[in-house]
Amino acid sequence: MSAYAAAGTDPADRVVAFLNTLDVEDDVDALGSVDEYVAWSGQDQTRTTLARARRLRDHLRAAAAGEATPAPPLRVEVEVVVDGGAGIVGTDVVAEVAAAAATLAIEGRLGRVKICPADDCRWAFYDRSKNQSRQWCSMKVCGNRAKVRTHRERH
Repeated sequence: MSAYAAAGTDPADRVVAFLNTLDVEDDVDALGSVDEYVAWSGQDQTRTTLARARRLRDHLRAAAAGEATPAPPLRVEVEVVVDGGAGIVGTDVVAEVAAAAATLAIEGRLGRVKICPADDCRWAFYDRSKNQSRQWCSMKVCGNRAKVRTHRERH
């Protein structure tokens, strides 16, 4: 099973899995080549779809980090399906992730997709806290490092 297929059906899980194709800490990029993209997605890909995937990831990572999205805007075609319930679907991985992000936006949950602010991490996560105040991908790792750093700067 590919990493993309393992992401589950919650659109948040799909978006986060896609954003985490870039692992800053381990310097790994699952969109580094067409072969790596095929291995991650489990689907045939081309240079064109790889370029579209990288652009979408750049846009979504910037939005999740609260930064300005790159110009020009990225346009992705998705379909609205009404078959036992309405939904937005895509025809390939890029469109599927865009549809998942659109679904989150419609549901008011896209703002819960965040990027860890630690420069050596930058891992995407979904903030499931009640008041949407989670800052770190992991309080045990990145949050603890930040607290230790702040403590040392004060003393």
